[in-house]
Amino acid sequence: MDYKNKELCRLRTISFFLTLHKDKTQWEDALYSVKRDVDLLLPAVQKAGYTLQSIRVITNPFGEYLDLTNLQTAKADLQYLTELLNKFNESGIRLRFAIGAARNKEEIALLPELIAAYGDLCNACVNVPLDENGVLDNELIEQSVYAVQRIANITPRGEGNFNFTVNFNCKPFIPYFPAGYHLSHLPNSFVIGLETPDLLVEVLKSVPKSPHNQFYADCYQAMSQALQYHVDQVLEMLSAVKLSGEFEFAGIDSSAAPSKNCASMTKVYELMGLPYFGAAGSVEVSALLTKVFKSIQRVPLVGFSGLMLAVTEDLGLAEGTQKQYFDIRALLT
Repeated sequence: MDYKNKELCRLRTISFFLTLHKDKTQWEDALYSVKRDVDLLLPAVQKAGYTLQSIRVITNPFGEYLDLTNLQTAKADLQYLTELLNKFNESGIRLRFAIGAARNKEEIALLPELIAAYGDLCNACVNVPLDENGVLDNELIEQSVYAVQRIANITPRGEGNFNFTVNFNCKPFIPYFPAGYHLSHLPNSFVIGLETPDLLVEVLKSVPKSPHNQFYADCYQAMSQALQYHVDQVLEMLSAVKLSGEFEFAGIDSSAAPSKNCASMTKVYELMGLPYFGAAGSVEVSALLTKVFKSIQRVPLVGFSGLMLAVTEDLGLAEGTQKQYFDIRALLT
């Protein structure tokens, strides 16, 4: 299949980064501003021949706009937001919502019950900073661990933890959940995230075998060229749309962003000559893939824009854990 085939590259998400304030009378207009641009972008995506999987809205820290007097007031505000989101979601595209970052012990303590009640409309994260000596905030980590344990106990099969994460060294404008967050001093913006494992696999199938160094150079060139082609197509699509001007285009996350509905990233490693992901040579391939994702030009790269190995979404990686091909330390390497 030709790498220019748009079935090989999906738009995993168009994520809007939006600041909300304490004045709840402004929330409807704020969310409607997202809808205005969504209504302009969807026809453009369809005309360009791409498939869009989800629309996501990511806010500033929820403590800046939700009433956190107690759990009940916080739930009441989330219920109101849910009603507004349901009111505006006329596209048929999956709509997801993130309430931004929890900043302290009190906010973290509210998250388990909020996530249990509102699930995928209550994605949240904690950003763990370094102190002046380069040491992580251990108290914040311990509070987050308790939240993970609490979520595991009060949500079916512990799956509420798909809506919560702890970030280390993560910048704003990550378009994916639950790591994405917004900061109120930044402009309202949107980011496009791609899903490209099918593209990478298809491209590698056509790379002829040659001596190791030349083969890897050819693999890099083929993947980079294919990914750049689709990024350019997306940029051309955006340039043809006159948006409202209420959201700045912040950039693209070039990560492959695998899901259960596309090729496994483990297939990429196998096509580059490894018997399986986790075998000798995995780090070398990982470094080359990272270089591919960082090679994109003519657009700001935001979010992860690197190698994303999602064990809980990638069936090949999940199978690898069952076969003990790798452990968590090898994955983090």
